[in-house]
Amino acid sequence: MERKISKYLIGWKNSPYRKPLILQGARQTGKTYSALAFGREHYANVAYFNFETNRSLNKTFDENIEPSYLIPILSRICGQTIIKEKTLIIFDEVQLCERALTSLKYFCEDAPEYHIVAAGSLLGVAVNRGAFSFPVGKVDIKTLYPMDMEEFLYANGERELVEKIRECFESNAPMPSALHSAAMSYYRQYLVTGGMPECVDKYIATKDLILLRHTQRMILESYLNDMSKYNKENEIKKTRLVYDNITVQLSRKNTRFQYKLIKSGARAAEFENAIEWLALSGIVTRIHRVERPIKPIENYRDIDAFKIYVSDVGLLCAKKDIAAEDVLYQSAELDDFKGGMAENYVCCQLIANDYPCYYWTSERGAEVDFIIMREGKIIPIEVKSAENTKAKSLSAYISSYKPEYAVKLSALNFGFTDGKKTIPLYAAFCL
Repeated sequence: MERKISKYLIGWKNSPYRKPLILQGARQTGKTYSALAFGREHYANVAYFNFETNRSLNKTFDENIEPSYLIPILSRICGQTIIKEKTLIIFDEVQLCERALTSLKYFCEDAPEYHIVAAGSLLGVAVNRGAFSFPVGKVDIKTLYPMDMEEFLYANGERELVEKIRECFESNAPMPSALHSAAMSYYRQYLVTGGMPECVDKYIATKDLILLRHTQRMILESYLNDMSKYNKENEIKKTRLVYDNITVQLSRKNTRFQYKLIKSGARAAEFENAIEWLALSGIVTRIHRVERPIKPIENYRDIDAFKIYVSDVGLLCAKKDIAAEDVLYQSAELDDFKGGMAENYVCCQLIANDYPCYYWTSERGAEVDFIIMREGKIIPIEVKSAENTKAKSLSAYISSYKPEYAVKLSALNFGFTDGKKTIPLYAAFCL
């Protein structure tokens, strides 16, 4: 399946300022697949090392981490010659070997002619454990997220539909009704499958919703195992409580994270480490309230007010045990959850396209779902799950801050009226 990270990797390979690359992200987002596919297409050969399946590799790095020592030994281990600039070296599950991560510093300084990609699923967690030595300033870092809606359409062979969506996004002209309906159908399918590559692949190949849900549950189970394996013993239960509670929070009209919904009398001090673990692992995304949406926007972030979204909307549905048919056929029984699910979807699209996200509330209770910096401008985004797009909060924001334009994401077709750019939910990736 085509991934947009391929363009980044090509740019990294050709850059005169290239450093060893750390490819991070949650489990099952396709880091290993993307690195291997890139290596096989753009290099003479690939030298692949997995620190989870080959624990003896750690001994090699314990002995010496200088490139001149490592390269001959690594060549022997993988059974092929590692050639400068011709071989892509991949260190997989690198979070399991601190010395391998540290070695990237010396490859950067002493042997930059070797091309190295280090992939890890829990690097954020690992680096914050103990005395983990991170090669600050000596590596490039890229996060791989689940497939976004554009990649999902590519996987379904809908390249022409993507081009039409982008054309209408730029021109604000409505999509032809037949294409709009088709794209909305794909949007609902995406809510069910999410963007985990294995889930997308199996769904497209079989259309078997039972197999899809089984695959999603296996991924969720691996996340729970990680919470036990890579967490402090006294934090495991708290981390699981927070993770299980996210779907409850998203069912509320006010999706701001509330500790009291985890358990009666819960306080920030009790659960802040658990939330931090989930965010560092890439399993969830946390976005903060911005007190005043003015530049520099980060200066006005309220650290005590935030929302939490699951990193993949398909896993959200699986975790909530929502019947796929109810999503595909827009069951009224899901009305209380549709808003939170649409918000979670939009968050995934924005994060996958490298937008730091915030949200805004006024003293009188108005709330705008997302605030982003786009092309140097602060843009408010309101999300609606259906065609009912009355947005009093967005109007209150516009009245107060006079943005160049505002965005309304909903089931409506493209358009532009009174400074508000209307975008169908399936086109959120265009932002």
